[in-house]
Amino acid sequence: MRALRILLIIAVILGGLFVIADRVAVGFAEDQAAEKIKTTEGLSSTPDVSIKGFPFLTQVAGGELDDVELGIENYEADTGSATSGTGKIRIDDLNAEMHGVVFSGDYSSATADSATGTATIAYSELLKAAKSEPTRVGPALTARVVGLSDGGNGKIKVEVEATVLGAKVPRPVSVLSTVTVEGDTVKVHADSLPKLGVELAETEIRSITDFQQKIDELPGGIKLDKVEAAKDGVEISVKGSNVKLVG
Repeated sequence: MRALRILLIIAVILGGLFVIADRVAVGFAEDQAAEKIKTTEGLSSTPDVSIKGFPFLTQVAGGELDDVELGIENYEADTGSATSGTGKIRIDDLNAEMHGVVFSGDYSSATADSATGTATIAYSELLKAAKSEPTRVGPALTARVVGLSDGGNGKIKVEVEATVLGAKVPRPVSVLSTVTVEGDTVKVHADSLPKLGVELAETEIRSITDFQQKIDELPGGIKLDKVEAAKDGVEISVKGSNVKLVG
């Protein structure tokens, strides 16, 4: 009986030591992965990396991690040529969950079988894609987009300011717009045209109300999936397969 008790005590101690070693190892691996991703993606700050599943050491022995969560703040994505010019757009929060992450023996590369996640783009950032400079839309009439906000029910509220015969209309006119994703581009399309007091061709006014923003080269090659207007900006769902985390 005493021998059994001693064996149980030893088993508990060894189990505790294994858990401690496992947590130390996963913490070290998360730090190393975060630094590698920062370097690979050229990030200005270190991302958050969380390796899920227990025990970690047995996953390492098998060469594949079940789930890895990645969080990046203020990610600068390329805008490509779908906007008025090339440049960057800031994504406030990019969070992705990677599944089935296979890595090399020296940890120089890691690829996830699949990934899903979310990203948020503030309205002030998306506004850069709209025509915020006065643009001629008719005889003696110019218009420009002066604000974007949450219109409720997944719509964007687009505020348009007009100037007629050199006189600015007292208040901006707002329209509700639908936001969609097509490939690597977020598109904003007005559900109805704003009333500016004069008859205008639809193509002319839509050159102001409707716009698009390309979002390219997201981490690891993940792609845009769906988008919806929310309180502080547009919320985008992302997904991907064979996503390269490192290497």
